[in-house]
Formats: sequence, structure tokens, C-alpha cells
Amino acid sequence: MSIITVCERREARGLDAHVPLILRGDALYDPDLDRFFLDLPLSGVRSRHSLRAYAYDVVVWLRFLDACGKTVWAATRDDVDAYHRERRRDEADHRITAASWNRAVASLDRLYRWGEQHGLITDAPFSRRAVWRPAHGGRRGMIAARNDAYERVARRSDVRFVTMDDYRIFREVGLRGLTPDGTERPGARDRNGLRNALFADLLVTTGLRLEEASGLLAAELAAIDREDSDAQQLWLPLPPPLTKGDRGRSVLLPRRLLRQIAAYVAVERAAGVAKFAARDGATKLERPIPVTRAGLDRMRDICTPEERCRLILCDEDGPPREPAALWLTEVGQPVRPNSWEVIFTRAGNRCAENGFPLSINPHQLRHTFAVHMLALLIQQRLREAALPAGPMESYRLILGDPLQQVQRLLGHASLTTTYIYLDHIATRADTVDAAVEELLALLPGPQGA
Repeated sequence: MSIITVCERREARGLDAHVPLILRGDALYDPDLDRFFLDLPLSGVRSRHSLRAYAYDVVVWLRFLDACGKTVWAATRDDVDAYHRERRRDEADHRITAASWNRAVASLDRLYRWGEQHGLITDAPFSRRAVWRPAHGGRRGMIAARNDAYERVARRSDVRFVTMDDYRIFREVGLRGLTPDGTERPGARDRNGLRNALFADLLVTTGLRLEEASGLLAAELAAIDREDSDAQQLWLPLPPPLTKGDRGRSVLLPRRLLRQIAAYVAVERAAGVAKFAARDGATKLERPIPVTRAGLDRMRDICTPEERCRLILCDEDGPPREPAALWLTEVGQPVRPNSWEVIFTRAGNRCAENGFPLSINPHQLRHTFAVHMLALLIQQRLREAALPAGPMESYRLILGDPLQQVQRLLGHASLTTTYIYLDHIATRADTVDAAVEELLALLPGPQGA
């Protein structure tokens, strides 16, 4: 029997090259299933990570059906029940978490809704029921269909974030490669330690996603550095193709960090650019995209993070000069998202070797930004006005603006996603204590005091 596998690249031009293929042996598993994957970008699933996640969720389901002697469009609700027992009731070493199960259900639910819309099936293998979806952020509540296969026990608020003390250790010992007392390690070869630390600082101070931060262009930061010289923070616009869901947004970038990045560009990045030119680095890039300085603005507004890493700046009718990407390796090649994940893993190992059991990934720094920023914004809001008397909704009014500000900075499509960070505000004891003191100062004292 042929094995069902995922091929993460296909022979296609442009963005379709990264739409996964599901194969049985060397042949396409099903043409209609392939159409589903090709349609995913049209329905908002555009990032390579999301497309890959959909593919692996679907292929595990297909392998289960194959073992049962069924194909994808012949599945029934009994098959879903059996699949749940297989994935969630098996021995511990084969059992997945409720959150992973719910993610798989979301992928399969989208697949079978698509199948219903295109007339491939009359009934999906899932049962659904109408539920009331409450309003958030000024939106009206609505009735929605909920898949009964979802598990209610899955907690969406399991957000891992980093304390500032742990972050400083991870930054200095793990990323920069220094000793715990801040001195250089004997024989250390961490030539990119400063670059790695600046990248982490960018994530933790802006809440950028990994793909967004790694896809930044050097010219983008240089452009905002020329504006509004008195401001401590500057707005960095993110074009829609760079962001999740093509929503676009702007983030605040601390001027101090911007100047540190400018120093990296002038020294460390410049050295990489020189090696890139000397070694004909453009020939080592897969499918490079040549662009002139004049054409860079247009490409900036239409390129995905992956395409941005392939942009090569050229003179008019001249040879390639340098990558447009901000973050470069020692030899001038763009640092891609998977490389940053490896860098963070190595940094965690280095921390462990020095007695600090820290395991931090880039996305945790986004959560860290959200929790700390939300706590600080709430504290600021409490300074501005006393809490009104009234039901719990009054507290929501107080928290509404900070939540919406964090939502905009993070680029969340729904305020519901941002609400999960409220559960973690209590861990910011310093900020919460200060906020409580502010609140107490606003309350009236005892009569006659």
C-alpha cells in the first residue's frame, strides 16, 4: 500500500509554489483535495506555516481513513468518533493534547465545508449546533454554527511569556554568548551575537511575529529614522502582504532600538554585504528577485515575507549589489525564520549549560510584549480616571481601550484573541501593585478624615 505524504513545494510560479501537495506514493492523492489547498490562500490562509499546518492535519486524517479502507470524501461521523478515540484516548505516548485536537478539527471542518460548497459531499462528517457568540470590542453578538467535535477543555489562554529578568539572562548569556557575569567567553565565536540580541529586542518591544520581523527590509527602518526626530518611538508601517491575513498595521518602534539597529547596519551588516558581493552571493539565492532602489517601494507593498528574503538590490542595468533584507548572515545571505528558531534553540542550550534552564522561542517574546504592554496601559488608564461604580461591565469599559490598543499593535483580527492576556496580568506584580496604589489614591477616604 502506498504511503500518503505531504510535499511542501510544488512546481508552480509565484506564491502557489508554497501550497502543499498531498501525495499517495508519487501520484496526487485527489484532484479535488488539491483544489482545496490551492483555494486556501483565497480564504485568508496565506502563510507558509499555516499552509503546512493544514497539510499535516489533513494527511494524518487521510492515513487514518486509509487504514479504515476509506477515502477523504467518504468519511462519516462514525469515522470522526473513531478518530477521536485514536488521537485522544490512546496510550499517553501517542495521545495528542486537546488544543492539538481542536486545531485538527478546525482544519478538517474547513475542508468539509469547502467540500459541501463545491458539491463533493452532501453531509459533512461533523455535527454542528447553533451557539451564541458574544460581542467584543463594540461588535454585535451573533448566532454561529459550532462543530461538536471541539473539546471544551482545551484552554486558549495557555500563553507562555517571559519575565524581564529571564529575558535579560536569555539575551546576554544565550543570544550574545556572554558569561553570566557579563564578560566574553574565552574562545567564543559568536560573531552574530549582537545581531541576534537586537532581533530579540525588536520582538519583545514591538510584538512582531517571527515572519514579520525576519521579513523587514533595511530601507524600511532607515526611512522612518529620518522622521520626527524628537519622538521616543516611531511608527513603522507594515504592508498587508507582510502581515498575517493581509491586514496590515503599524507598530511602534523605540528610537533607541532603531539607533542600535542602524549601528548594526553600518558595521556588521555592511561586512556581510561586502562578502555577499565578493562571493557572488546572488547566485546562491534560490529564485532571486532583482529590484532597483526606485522599484523597492512597489515591491515592498506586494511581497510576502518569503519573497522579501529574495529581493536583491541592483543598480540600473548593473550587477546585484546586496540583499534588501535587514537581517543578514556573516556572508550576506538573508536570515530566514527557520534559522531564527535554530538560533533561539541554541541560545536556550547555552543558557542551560550555564545553569539557567530557559527555553524561549520567538513567539513567546510576542506574548511577553502583549502582557507587559497591556499591564502598563491599564496602569496608565487607572491614572487618568477613577473606576466608576457599577456592574462588571464598568470594569470592561476601563479595560476596553488598552485591550483595543494591544489588539491593533499585535494585529489580532478579533478582540477575543487579545482577551487571553488578561489572565496573565496578575503575574506582572510590579505593575499591578502600582496600579492598585493608583486606584486606592483615587478612592474617597473615610468620612471625616
